[in-house]
Amino acid sequence: MTVFTIGYEGLDIDAFMSLLAEHDIDTIVDVRELPLSRKPGFSKKALANVLNLSGREYVHMVELGCPKPVRDRYREDSNWKRYTEGFMKYLKTQGDAIVELSSLAVASNCALLCFEADSNFCHRSMVANAVKDYCGARVTHIKAAAKTASPAASLQLAFA
Repeated sequence: MTVFTIGYEGLDIDAFMSLLAEHDIDTIVDVRELPLSRKPGFSKKALANVLNLSGREYVHMVELGCPKPVRDRYREDSNWKRYTEGFMKYLKTQGDAIVELSSLAVASNCALLCFEADSNFCHRSMVANAVKDYCGARVTHIKAAAKTASPAASLQLAFA
């Protein structure tokens, strides 16, 4: 069993949906406390609609979102260590949600969703690790393929 994570930063909804298809994701588990986005297609209702139309399920687990005081402190001081400590302290109080998420991961191929592209600097990696610790799931972070130079640019470099 694997629990996936994905961040939609830098993606449009079509690229996001392609990544889900590529990894056979059945269920998106939104772990944003407030599932709102200025990016078209990524707010709760719009995202749930596009996922449902593609045969995928949308689940919002507000209790696994990062609490506002922890987010606000990070915005003020940019101290990742303090953010991690604050979120992990909160996450320890969310045992029931981790059990529920673990059951969901057993039942379907699911991916935890948040904004940040880099899972190393997103609370979803901590949530995924809590699932791993609870039920032994593998954790895989879905990343968009790096943009590569066009073939013409590659040829120009080869003959430069």
